[in-house]
Amino acid sequence: MGCFGFLKTMMFVFNGVIFLAGAGVLGVGIWVKVDGASFTKLLDTVSPDLSQVVNVGYLCIAVGLVLLVMGFLGCCGAIKESKCMLLLFFIIVLLILVAQVAGAVVVLVFSSLADVIVAQIGNVAKDSLEKDFGKQADITTVWNTTMEQLECCGFNNYTDFDNSPFKNYTKHYPSQCCKKTEPCTEAEAKTSQIAGCYNAILNFLKDNSKILGAVTLGIGGLEIAAMVVSMVLYCQIDSK
Repeated sequence: MGCFGFLKTMMFVFNGVIFLAGAGVLGVGIWVKVDGASFTKLLDTVSPDLSQVVNVGYLCIAVGLVLLVMGFLGCCGAIKESKCMLLLFFIIVLLILVAQVAGAVVVLVFSSLADVIVAQIGNVAKDSLEKDFGKQADITTVWNTTMEQLECCGFNNYTDFDNSPFKNYTKHYPSQCCKKTEPCTEAEAKTSQIAGCYNAILNFLKDNSKILGAVTLGIGGLEIAAMVVSMVLYCQIDSK
């Protein structure tokens, strides 16, 4: 029973942190979408680069909801000794773990399928640039920030902007597509040969593969530990 009580306490504390983190992320996401202007102004006082967080409001809401549900089920399941909540918590964590493993398998083993997925992502990214870059402020800001930080141009190269509202209006390409100062003409963009963001992201992942691998293993280890503890508590409730 002493071990059971310890596991209950650890489960409560661990998922309490997850619950609070989820509530915080969800609150930020809602704030961003409801009052993005004041949120951006607040971040600008800290650092201008942080103001780009306003463009991921929906992602914050989704992540916050998942963390909130996980934390609630884990906390209440442990304290109330609810088999239903513990089982739901186990299933959610298992689904997340399976999705991570499936993604890793697709990338590492099924390279042809991964190429197809990347090609589809590339088509979506190119459509986004052609339809919204220079027209939708949020999308334009996200792409500009990405290109500045990774020193890249478009998803594949500068030609992704050929039919974009930005190109049609200004008759030029984004400044990130040229090595020299503005205006960035087609000839200068072609001469500069700035790599697309897809290749820049691949290079970033290769350069930081060890760190990303360690973080992934750490997250996977925590998920497995949480699943084990939830199942131990689930089984111990029956024995009690």
